Amino acid sequence: MRANQIMTRNVVVIAADYSVYDAAEIMLNSNISAAPVVDADGKMIGIVSEADLMHRPELGTVPAKSWLERLLADDTTVAKDFIRSHSHRVTDVMTKKVISAPENTTVHELAALMQRHHVKRIPILREGKLVGIVSRANLLQGLLTREPESLHGKADDAALRTAVTATLAKRGWASAPTSNVMCQDGIVHLWGCVDNDTIKKAYEVAAENVHGVRRVQNHMMVIPPEIRFGI
Repeated sequence: MRANQIMTRNVVVIAADYSVYDAAEIMLNSNISAAPVVDADGKMIGIVSEADLMHRPELGTVPAKSWLERLLADDTTVAKDFIRSHSHRVTDVMTKKVISAPENTTVHELAALMQRHHVKRIPILREGKLVGIVSRANLLQGLLTREPESLHGKADDAALRTAVTATLAKRGWASAPTSNVMCQDGIVHLWGCVDNDTIKKAYEVAAENVHGVRRVQNHMMVIPPEIRFGI
């Protein structure tokens, strides 16, 4: 699954010549926490978020610098901070270095970008122009579309048992010699002895992920190796 399959296409944007007050009103009325900023040609030049508008003199929320910060900061840094908190232009307060991606980016790559850069959304670009945006919510929506479907009607229990057994055989932790798989009407029953609750749960999750499994009944017993030696 790729970005163009899950992205929101009708993106609320902020024009480059808008004020911070325009941006705040648009975000509030649209119930969003951030919006891309675009120029007259539709090219994205930044993104403005609630965090960018939090520290304002109008609200009395401009953070005070410690004496050490004031001592170490040079004039350029102080000037930049002043512009960011006092300018009325959205282009002065927006984040300019935006993490973006093309339309064919996979959801795996998008999730990795969000995690690596600590961002909640990824603008999707085509030749520099905004065509959509992928948020964490879009990733969850994509996950739901991939939810496995349960089989309706009578399941092929023999084939299901073979599939579950083959899946477990690929897992190094699923090596209990006493384990057994039984299936009836698409319901998988797991039997046997395992070393601990974590391995027991792993058996269950592995079986649940086999296509066609309707439900898993885990009857496995947790018996430490030193106790069940010789079973």
